[in-house]
Parts: sequence; C-alpha cells; structure tokens
Amino acid sequence: MDSNTDYKYLNNIDSPADLRKVSVDNLPAVCKEIRHFIVDSLSQNPGHFASSMGAVEIAVALHYVFNTPYDQILWDVGHQAYAHKIITGRRDAFSTNRKLGGISGFPNPAESEYDAFIAGHASNSISAALGMAMASAIKKEPRRNIVAVIGDASISGGLAFEGLNNASSCKNNMLIVLNDNDMAIDHNVGALNEYMTHINTSKGYNDIRYKLYNLLKRHNIIDDTKKSRIMRFNNSLKSLLADQQNIFEGLNIRYFGPFDGHDIEGLVKVLNDIKDMEGPRILHLRTRKGKGYIPAEKDPTTWHAPGRFDPESGEIIESSKPVGSPIKYQDVFGHTLVELAENNEKVVGITAAMSTGTSLTYMINRFPERTFDVGISEEHAVTFSAGLAKAGLRPYCCIYSTFLQRAFDQIIHDVALQKLPVVFCIDRGGLVGEDGATHQGAFDLSYMRLIPNMIVSAPINEHMLRNLLYTSQYVTDRPMSIRYPRGNGLIGDWRNKMSKVTIGKGNLVSEGSDSVILSIGTIGNTVIEAVNSLKNDGITVCHYDMTFLKPIDEDILDTACNRFHTIITAEEGALNGGLYNAVMDWCNRHGKSCRVIGLGLPDSFVPHATVKQQYEMCGIDLENIIKTVKSTLEK
Repeated sequence: MDSNTDYKYLNNIDSPADLRKVSVDNLPAVCKEIRHFIVDSLSQNPGHFASSMGAVEIAVALHYVFNTPYDQILWDVGHQAYAHKIITGRRDAFSTNRKLGGISGFPNPAESEYDAFIAGHASNSISAALGMAMASAIKKEPRRNIVAVIGDASISGGLAFEGLNNASSCKNNMLIVLNDNDMAIDHNVGALNEYMTHINTSKGYNDIRYKLYNLLKRHNIIDDTKKSRIMRFNNSLKSLLADQQNIFEGLNIRYFGPFDGHDIEGLVKVLNDIKDMEGPRILHLRTRKGKGYIPAEKDPTTWHAPGRFDPESGEIIESSKPVGSPIKYQDVFGHTLVELAENNEKVVGITAAMSTGTSLTYMINRFPERTFDVGISEEHAVTFSAGLAKAGLRPYCCIYSTFLQRAFDQIIHDVALQKLPVVFCIDRGGLVGEDGATHQGAFDLSYMRLIPNMIVSAPINEHMLRNLLYTSQYVTDRPMSIRYPRGNGLIGDWRNKMSKVTIGKGNLVSEGSDSVILSIGTIGNTVIEAVNSLKNDGITVCHYDMTFLKPIDEDILDTACNRFHTIITAEEGALNGGLYNAVMDWCNRHGKSCRVIGLGLPDSFVPHATVKQQYEMCGIDLENIIKTVKSTLEK
C-alpha cells in the first residue's frame, strides 16, 4: 500500500463492522478505493489481479449485508477474494501477500475467522457451504446465513453440479452467488457457458419475475411459508414465456438475476431482499474480469496474474532475457506436441481450462480440430482421453499436477485398469512458489507410482522432455505420465533432434567413488551443481539421473547398493511414495543393507514463498545437498 495515498474510507475500515458504518450511497467510493489499493499493491507485489478486480462489489455488498463472521462466506477459486481480505482486517498486511510468513493469496481459515473455508482449487464452495448450512440446522443455531461465491467458470465443475443436485433435497438456507464473468483464466467453453449467455438475454423475464415477487410479497400474497404459491407463481410465468427455461429452478433452487454485479447499491438492495428467505437460492451476477483497470478489461487472460506492472501506463514489467535463453517447460511441451501431431495424425491434445497455462494454445492454433479444452472438468478430461485412446487415437492430457489430483479415480478406473495409452503431461510438477500449499505439485510422482500399469517419468531438462514425449507415441499397451516443473528450463538451444529412450532406464551423469546420488526430474541440475562443487573439496560423487520412477532402473539400484554403503535420493516431490520410498522398497525386497537418505518434500504442506525459499525449507537446495554428502562421509 502506498503510505502517501489518502484513502478516505478504506483507511478507516479494519473490519466489516466498520464497513457497515458507511452509508449505502458512499459504497461506490469504497469500491473505487479498494480497486486503487489493489492496483497499487499488485503493481509492486504480484498476485491474481483481474479476478479480484471484478469481484470488488460482490465482496463489499456481502460483508455489508451479512453479519460476518457469524454469517459465513465461502469463496470458490479464492483468487477472486482480495477485496474480501482487504476489508476483513488484512489491509495493512496486504503488502505481505504470497510472501514467506505473510498472508496467503487464497482464503485460509487458519489465517482469519472471516475465511470460512480454504479455496485454492475450484468448484468446492457449494458442497462445503451445504455441509456447513446443514450443520447449523442440526445444531439448531440462531439463523446463520451461509453464502457460497462461485465464479471464474467453477460452476462448470462436476463437484459444483453434485452440490447443486443435493442442495434442494436438504433443509437449508444456503445462498449461492454466481459471479458470472464469462471467463476462467481463458474464455469459458461448453454448453453451460452458452446457456448462461441465454439466461442473460432473458433478463427481461427475470426482471419481471423478481419485481412481481417483491410486489406480491409486500401484499402478503406469497411468502416463504407458502412455498406452493411460490412454485405456482414461478410456473405461471414460465407458462407465459414457455421458451424461458432455468436449469437452477429445475433443481428446485430459487433463481434471481441476472443482475449487474458492479452496481453496488443495487446489490445491497437485492441481497437485503433475499437474505432472509428460506431454502436454497442462487443469485446470478454479471461482472467484468479486470473491472476498473482498462488494460485488464481488454485482456483479462494476460492480466489474470500479470506480475509487476506500471500502474499508470499498464505496461507489464518483464525481466529481460538474452536471445537464446531458455524458454518455459510448458512452451517446450506445447511446441513439441505440435511437432508430434504434424507427423502423427492420431495425436490429440486435451486440457481442463488451462490451454494458455499449459501452452496447449500452440496445438489449438495449429490443429484446432484435434485439440480440446473441456473447462474446469479434470475428471471428464481424463475419461474423455480414455475414450479417445480406446477408439485408437493418441491423447496427450495436459493438466497441472495439483489439479490432476481431482481425477485420481478416473486415472485408475478408466485408464490404467484398461491399459489405455493415455499420456499424462503433468505441468507444474514440484514447488510453484507464491501460490502456496494449494498449488504445489507435491504428490503426482507418489500417486502415479502406486497405480498398476502406469509408466512414471520426469525429465532432467528440455531435451529429455522432448525425448520422453517422442517416446510416448510408441507406448501402446499402458498409460504414461511425464511431469515437468513451472518456469524456465536450462537449455537455450532446446530443439534437439528427438529420439526414443528405453522405458525404465536411467543415465549415468557423472562417475565418482565417494558417494552416490540418485535424482529424478529437474532437481538433478541442482545435484550436478553440488557434485561439481564437491570436486573442489576432493570429493567425487557418482550421480545417476533415473528419469523413470516406474519402472525403476534396477541395474542402477543394484550397482549403487553394491558400491556404496549409503544412497542419497533427490526429488522435487513428496518423499512418501516417491523415489526415496521406491529405493527403500527395492532394497528391502532384495535384502540390501545400504542406508537410504531421502532429500525431497516433507510430510507436510509447503507454504507460500519464493521457490528458492521453498527449496531451502525443504532441504533440496544446493547447500543442503552438499552438506548431506559430506555428512555421510564422516560416519
């Protein structure tokens, strides 16, 4: 926050109770100040920009109308909740957002009583809110309003539909606020998006119904104790306008909207009108992602998380890279998939609302008819890929590590059980920095390793990534996973001539006689640095890049156990179930007595910080690798 900025209202809002002291006609000014605050803060300390800019009025109106924190607000995809954080006592701490020891970029109950439920992924708010509303009813608490704010296309997720389906069958007073901005990170896809557009074109019908409802309620013709009259009222309007169908009312959830989500005074009025109603309700609000900042309104995808920028000009400040410097792993994947598709007409690409983030956009531009973005629907993406594979195509299903967790059952039941050759391209494997615990790619090596029939691999660099992608075309009898990290690689000239690698075989990186390190993935490059540094102290280390976690190279394990009394493993994933466990299991099964020391992610969630700081706290940094090698030689 700019200490020189005079925020007339915001500087006096330390809690929602302070917000409620502001008159309704001054709330637009409060929203304007919050937007200025977000622009000022995020221009210097990057975070999720466009989504939070678009949800300012929603956050202000909800805290203004409802008695939070007794009434509880659950945010879906929590990157829309910065305004919520700012007005719930974290204004002065906002400069620490996403920094080590600072506040989280997402709602977190451990951080504030106003954060009712954790929200780093998508589509969980309705189910969680329903559970909390039912608990309140069972405990016979005085009326407690539970509000689920679902936005950025999360309504399209399967879990959201499961929650909607169950909501009307339970006695509850849950309010669902649908923040409809026609966007996830990229533009929404699918029939539901088209349906939401149709609802918006039917605004006249919905306006008439809402106004008639309020009129009849004022004259005591209908009320919440006379539900049959309400339903007859709704049905009568539908019969007059037979083409106006509403999916939410078909699920017996009363629908209101669509309303302008940036009309703060109108929002307060509507929320006051419906907050005390009995039964589940949905309030449909139309908003604009990036609202209030023209560059973000024009290009909300780029401004989803733009990094540092000049608040006056809107120019994004990018660190300059010399010509020929390494590109992002996701771009290596995207370009390589296009090369494969050009030579193999069976290759198809699938992602779940992350076409830009995974760089599947290159495939979309080159082969749009062979590329599918299925929206926030990871379970569907995996089973859809299974169907493509069953019919003879070669699907490359690219999803972030942390999001692929949602499709664990589908990987097992629909892919691995049938030995279908789906290639899982797992982006953001390992530590991801400031997004924190909800987004770390900590578990994919472990959860993929335990699945029968699955090949599990992780390249040490861009050349090996390309070779693994090339090799995966020829695996016809089982699925394969290839995980790679967020960020830039190491090789400037990354377009090597691709060649097949032998499944289950690792590589000797350097020979040595004092110690041995087995690594998997790009952490191997840090090991190379450590090995080279140790040479200066007269210590030689034998280093193997395993490449494959499953099947694991047993020849390397046998050689390592026979030559050394201690094996050090290094991985940027959970030690539980990863390379460390795999080596331990092999040694136990084969009666090997060598000791195994594992360097990797602990049995705890890694908090938000820079990747460098996370490496240090997890002990997989250069200094700790060197220290570990030296400690084994002292014993």
